[in-house]
Amino acid sequence: MWAFLLLLAIIVVGIMIYNSLVKMRVQVDGAWADIDVQLKRRHDLIPNLVETVKGYAGHERETLEAVVKARSAAMAAQGPADRAEAENVLTGTLKSLFALSESYPQLQAAANFRDLQQTLKELENSIQQARRQYNSVVRDYNTKIGQVPSNILAMAFGFSAREFFEIEEGEGEVPRVSFG
Repeated sequence: MWAFLLLLAIIVVGIMIYNSLVKMRVQVDGAWADIDVQLKRRHDLIPNLVETVKGYAGHERETLEAVVKARSAAMAAQGPADRAEAENVLTGTLKSLFALSESYPQLQAAANFRDLQQTLKELENSIQQARRQYNSVVRDYNTKIGQVPSNILAMAFGFSAREFFEIEEGEGEVPRVSFG
């Protein structure tokens, strides 16, 4: 009788641990989807930004092409580590684009450019918030699959650690341009 109750308790605990692992894995996937949505919004904004700058500074072809190339690479990147690296490059090219805009007062005065820049700033904040949420969920998930006894079930059912979405220090900041 006691052996049966002990076996039943082990099975119930095992089911509870397994369900918590599944729940956490779904949370990680959901948090990554949130980042993906924000990054896609950012990628969709960039062609409008490039076209606006091109209208005022079209002869700055090298900078504009670098932004377009970085956007394409960021859109093609897979997984958190590759995606973070590509997004860091894209952020750098955007900084170059905004630095370039300082040479063109008429561009800085354009309402469309200011609106695009404000939208980009809001998107950068949303990306940072989504990144913090994702990394928090990944931390909890990775901790759970590394702890005893859940690590036994995690290993048995193929739960594996997830990568963090890291942005290089200083690269995640919103590009700043003064309009004065």
